[in-house]
Amino acid sequence: MSFVKLLRQSPWSARIGICIVLINVFAAVFAPVICRYGETELVNDVWMSPGDDNLLGTDHMGRDMFTRLVYGARNTIAIAMVTTLLAFFIGSMMGFFAAILGGWTDLILSRLIDVLMAFPTLIFALVVLSVVGTGTVPLICVISLIAATRVYRLSRAVAMDIEVMEFVEGARLRGEKIWWLMWHEILPNALPPLVAEFGLRFCFVFLFIASLSFLGLGIQPPIADWGGMVRENSGAITFGIMTPLFPAAAIAFLTVGINLIVDWFLHISSGLKD
Repeated sequence: MSFVKLLRQSPWSARIGICIVLINVFAAVFAPVICRYGETELVNDVWMSPGDDNLLGTDHMGRDMFTRLVYGARNTIAIAMVTTLLAFFIGSMMGFFAAILGGWTDLILSRLIDVLMAFPTLIFALVVLSVVGTGTVPLICVISLIAATRVYRLSRAVAMDIEVMEFVEGARLRGEKIWWLMWHEILPNALPPLVAEFGLRFCFVFLFIASLSFLGLGIQPPIADWGGMVRENSGAITFGIMTPLFPAAAIAFLTVGINLIVDWFLHISSGLKD
């Protein structure tokens, strides 16, 4: 079934989700074209109301809020995507290895993952980032490690169900190596649940980055980031100014859109009919 035909048969909720994601991707890619100001440019007084010069007003330093939101989409989405891809590569490869090799390999990897999952995710990230320092690279490494533990659990469980099937046994009897089994037998049959998990895990990573930025350990100023923008402008609420609600709404907007797409994909992969 082609993507166009699949899209035509999709429910309105999925189409809305796709539109939301495409709007954010468009804003992230064409941020310099869309915005009339620079990401860190001071353009007006502090916390100005929305107007012709500043579509959503200004932030706590007099920077254009619309510009910061658009560049925040670029920074937050890009870092979340890189982090999720890295987490899935690490977690799925380890899960497939554990399922195919079994024995001591499975035991050691599973217990190692259990140890990492025993720590509350936010506390673990805060402790590690406090030690290694803040920055984009440490942020990606820490969050990808946390997310990889959940991916490992799912990929291992799915791979163990596939690994005992006859076509995998046939490949073993032909003398195929472990890498061939992983890429040609396990991965193609494990894609539906992994793709659905990718969407959910991306939401987790996206919200986790926003949470760390709100606490001051995520993406660092002056780089625009939605979570950091909420923290920087939180004092405006005291004066009845709605500026921090714009990045908060952007976070909720993208999260809802991705979940609508994931729900649609889960419905398709389950084989259920409307």
